[in-house]
Amino acid sequence: MTGLSVGATAGDITQTLVEPGGEAVSRSLSDLVAEKPVLLCFYTADFSPDCTKEWCAIRDFDWFSTGGDVHVVGASKSSVGMHRRFMDEHDLNFPLYADTDLELASAFDVVYRTFGVSKRARRSCFLVDEDLTVRYRWLGEHWLDPTRDIPPLTEVYEGVVEALELDSQETFGF
Repeated sequence: MTGLSVGATAGDITQTLVEPGGEAVSRSLSDLVAEKPVLLCFYTADFSPDCTKEWCAIRDFDWFSTGGDVHVVGASKSSVGMHRRFMDEHDLNFPLYADTDLELASAFDVVYRTFGVSKRARRSCFLVDEDLTVRYRWLGEHWLDPTRDIPPLTEVYEGVVEALELDSQETFGF
């Protein structure tokens, strides 16, 4: 498991996507990137302490919530109902893929066995453009369990800005 490399083409997987209002729809990755590039963030499971911290940080990272250049989408093996509760509980304004069979995580080569037992998605972020080309990636490298890392949002932001050749907003997050 190494994760797709920058320049690789992502598979066009269709999974159930839970929208911020709670509606669950079947959406392919190509449908999402047709609107604008997608920052696809894999995480372990709703309501785990690390994942709660991660998604609240993404919610509070102003550039991701107010910027119109990138569509932030989460993906975990949590169910549609769990995603709805997680989004409501933490006032999240990003859609979340219910990747219950880890097909999407497999397509990005980030399936990981936590402590060698339970399959989960390795915490990671991939910027995918309209051609399904990976333009940026960040992979968790925690020494014990790579599902425990939390993406360094400033680093991810800078990677997205550089990959898409965007003008950096000097006041983001304040």
